[in-house]
Order: sequence, then C-alpha cells, then structure tokens
Amino acid sequence: MQAENSARDRNSRVLGLDVGSRRIGIAISDPLGITAQGLETLQRRNKKLDFGKLGELIRQYQVAEIVVGYPLRMSGAEGTQSAKMQDFAEELRKRFRLPVHLWDERLTSAEANRLLRESEVSLHRRGLAVDRMAAILILQSWMESRHVPPDVSDPA
Repeated sequence: MQAENSARDRNSRVLGLDVGSRRIGIAISDPLGITAQGLETLQRRNKKLDFGKLGELIRQYQVAEIVVGYPLRMSGAEGTQSAKMQDFAEELRKRFRLPVHLWDERLTSAEANRLLRESEVSLHRRGLAVDRMAAILILQSWMESRHVPPDVSDPA
C-alpha cells in the first residue's frame, strides 16, 4: 500500500476557516479526519492578532493542513473576494509552513443559516453561530470529498 502524506494518515487534524472581513469561522477535524467540530469564532482585530490566534490553534490541535473557504460566484467564476482568499491562503502557507487548500464555499452561509433556523436557534445567536457553522460545512465537505470510495462496478 502506498503511503500518503496527509493529515489523516498521521492522526493530525485539519483546520477549516470561513474567512470574512469581520469574523473568521473556525472548525477542526477529529484526529481521523472524519468529522468537523466548530470552535469559537474569531473576531478579527488586525493581521498580527488574527494570525497569532490561528497559530495558537494550529499548535494546540497539532494541525497538519488548513482548508479555507473559497468564495466563487454562482457561475463558478472568481471575483475580488476569491483573490483576497488566495492571498490569505498564501500568507497562511508562508507563516505556518502547512498545506493550505482553497475549497468552494458557495452556499455554505445560506446552508448554515438554514440549519440554524431549523434548529430554532434565536436570531441573535444565529448571527454569532453562522460563521462557525459555515466553517464546519466547508471542512466537512472537503473531508468527505477525500474519502469518496472508488467506484465499484455493478455486478448485475
């Protein structure tokens, strides 16, 4: 069996980020890379403090990879926010020397709001939780895409 260089093989964790101008939603994988759990949303202050907090989380959870939500237009085209996330991802790579993956985040905030509405979370609490839920959805989707079993031909 060929050895893979992934967080899942080393029982390390993957950090998921939903980056906005005011807040960063944060999620962390379990050590096997199967489920994503939300962490406290980071209220953005300035680059030094924001990256300092992310560095603390990376050390605390022994993060081996980072997934950043990649905002695309509904058509799939890149926009100005896409360029900002490319720059943010590159800065993460340089600062922490970890693989950073950009992952299509279209509709994650809408899905997060829908899930929170269905769970009858109050409007005030929903506003505080939506970034975390979006980060969970981004990370969970990325992890599931990596665990897709190979196609098995139908014996019939």
